[in-house]
Amino acid sequence: MKGLIQRVRHANVVIDGEEVGAIEQGILLLLGIEKHDTEEQADKLLDKLLKYRIFSDAEERMNLSVSDIEGGVLAISQFTLAAETKKGLRPGFSTAKPPAEAEVLYDYFVQRLRDKHQGKVASGQFGADMKVSLCNDGPVTFMLEM
Repeated sequence: MKGLIQRVRHANVVIDGEEVGAIEQGILLLLGIEKHDTEEQADKLLDKLLKYRIFSDAEERMNLSVSDIEGGVLAISQFTLAAETKKGLRPGFSTAKPPAEAEVLYDYFVQRLRDKHQGKVASGQFGADMKVSLCNDGPVTFMLEM
């Protein structure tokens, strides 16, 4: 399971011209689900996401988590993160979890995020053609892998 996180001042997702999710300061999460990923890995990634210290404290050091600042989290499914890119000039997706199974795990992750996080939680729609906009703060971007 891969989670590309970006510290944002704001982010939103639009589907068919309609905004379906938006946050102010917080984290934009692009979530890639691979073939062998489980609920246990999803829980570990979620715990790390909520505790990962990427927000500045009073001394401008990255010592605060999204939970500490009660920031928002916008979760977007992104199967292309599971792509094989080491060989050739075209990505391969044999390592991605099949869509029906990946959607179940994505929904599980988002529900657990809503249950555990005190800040605003928004999400995209699994498998939809989404337009994601953000203002990356820093820029600060990290890849979390489980």
